[in-house]
Order: sequence, then C-alpha cells, then structure tokens
Amino acid sequence: MATRRRHFGSVRRLPSGRYQASYWHLAMRLVADDTFTTKGEAQAWLSTVETDIQRGAWVDPAGGKITIADLAARWLESDPSKRSNTKVRDEMAIRLHIVPAMGTCELGQVTPRQVQGLINTWALQRAPGSVRRDYAVLRAMFGYAVESDWLVRSPCRRIKLPAVELPTRPQLSPDEVADLADAVGIREAPIIWIGALLGLRWGEVAGLRVGDVDLLRGTVRVAEQRPAHGPPGPPKSRAGLRALTLPSGLVDLLAAHYAAKGLSAVKHDSLVFTSHDGSPLNYANWRNRVWLPAVKRAGVNSIGFHDLRRTNATQLVLSGVDVKTVQTRLGHADPRVTLAVYAQAVSHADQDAAGRLDERFFGSRTDRARRRSG
Repeated sequence: MATRRRHFGSVRRLPSGRYQASYWHLAMRLVADDTFTTKGEAQAWLSTVETDIQRGAWVDPAGGKITIADLAARWLESDPSKRSNTKVRDEMAIRLHIVPAMGTCELGQVTPRQVQGLINTWALQRAPGSVRRDYAVLRAMFGYAVESDWLVRSPCRRIKLPAVELPTRPQLSPDEVADLADAVGIREAPIIWIGALLGLRWGEVAGLRVGDVDLLRGTVRVAEQRPAHGPPGPPKSRAGLRALTLPSGLVDLLAAHYAAKGLSAVKHDSLVFTSHDGSPLNYANWRNRVWLPAVKRAGVNSIGFHDLRRTNATQLVLSGVDVKTVQTRLGHADPRVTLAVYAQAVSHADQDAAGRLDERFFGSRTDRARRRSG
C-alpha cells in the first residue's frame, strides 16, 4: 500500500470558512499574511514556500516590513570589529542622508527605481565622491538584509552613479622633499623622509615601535597605526601589514635619531616618534605645530602629509618599479588604487617627455635663430 505523502506545513479552516496556512522554519512558526478561499490554494502557497526554502530563496515574511531606519541600526551593530573612523563615517551617512530620505520606507517597498531616484537627487546637491561613499553604505545595508533573509535580492542593482574625476594632487621633487625635511628640523626630519621614501601613512609612521625597525638588516615592519581619530590598531587592511627594505640613507637617519633619543633594542615597545613630552604623536597638534610652519618655510604650500606617499609612488614608477611591487610597498589592498597612482605618474612622465622633445627640437631652432641674428 502506497504511503501517503506528508504535506509541508499545515492548513486549518477558520470559523469564517476561509483557510489559514502555517509552517515551521528556523524554530519559528510562520503564518501566511493572507487567508485562502480553498484548502488547495493554501497548500499551493505552502508548496511555493517549501520550494523557496529548498533553493535558498526563502525570506522572512516579517523582513519586508522592517524600515530602512531599523535596518540601518541593525546593520551598524552587526560588525563590532569595524574601525572607529569607518563607523563614524557610516553613521554620518545614515543620519544625514539615508534616513532623512527613506528612513520610514519598508524594505519590501524599495525598488531599484527608487534607489536610482535617490542617487540622482544626491548627485544634484553633492560631489560625486560623496554620493558614491553614501551609496556604498546603502548598498551594504541592503546586502546585509539579503544575508539576513529579509529580502530575496537587493534593490541596489544596475544603479548608475556619477562619475568621479580623480584630482591631480601636487607632487614633490626630491629637492623639495629635502627642503621640507630641513624646514621641520633635525628632530622631525626622519618622519618626512619615511613618508617620502617608504610611502607610509601618517598613522603608520606615528605607530612605529623600536621593535618594528631593524637597523642592522635595514628593514621596517608596518604592524600598527595611530590614526588621526580613534584608538591605535592594525593597518587599514591585511595588505597594510607589510615589511619594507630601508634605503641606506634612511638607515643612517634613523640611527642618528635613535642615538639622539636614547633608543635601543632593549626598548622594544617604545614608539620611535613621540611629542616633546614623550607622549604619542597627536595628528592635529603635530600638523599645526610642525607640518604647517615647515610647509610655509619650504615654499611648498597646499601640500599635505599624504602627498609624500603619492610622491613616493610616483618616484617608484618613474624609476621603473613594477606595479605589483608598488602595490606591495604602499600596502594597497585594491590594485585599482595603485593603477590610479600609476596612471598619474605615467602622465607626469609623458609631460616630461614632451618637454624634452620641445627643448631638443624647438630649443635648437631658437639657438640657431639667435646665432644667425648675432
């Protein structure tokens, strides 16, 4: 005798004569939002739910009713390991731009067209880079909703974003780096040279400890950063954890710095660079007290410390160093960032090549004209 197939879920007839369908999933009893005219319709609905569960397309019926504001709060709490700087930036995007625009909307109501409309509105009011950053937060929120089974798929798909033109930052020549190092004084000069020769971020320089620097082998290990805002911690990404070979000239500068400060391998955990009172460097104080006056004295106005890192990348490329090595030394997790730097450096080299041709052809013609007139 054939065994009767057991249906997924259960159906019961209500006093009204209509049918209610329910099922158990993830230790929860879930009831259909609507009732059905016939038992067959209720069972057909349950069969659809069962299929969705089996193919991984099931969503929590209550998920679509979660508001965007509630989703934002849950998403922010979902990653306790997020860096403080990143968390502050994400919270600001949510508080100032996402929640005011669509905070009361329910997840199930948001469509790609609505998201595109929001992006278009932002693009009329704000810079393309800001629009892209806030959209990245919105997209991550909806991605979290999909992972939590509150949505089948994200409405953040095939969204057209405003184009971002990367600004061309000023580049320092080797002589200008030397002028800037002289301008900050002998105590701070190694910081300038580390920025220009190793391409370390300011927070990575401020986080260097004696045990990270091996003057005998001529290497430095980047393992900690002290950002401008927030507590110290590891570099921005796994790629930021890196070991670099020191140019010999920089080894000599650091050896002199160690001698002046009384640093040695015994003081393994001591910070290499500190304030005058021995406390860790504070970016705002260092910028106002050391950097800005030095920039003015050296005559390289509009230069930020991060431009030393860009200068390092450009000089590496112009020296013929391959892109992969540049990426590794800079600690770029995304090679596209390195390629953007590479493109800027190649553009710089192209301009230099044009100048050399100009001098060779037109310069010589001018010289000939002068000789004839003389």
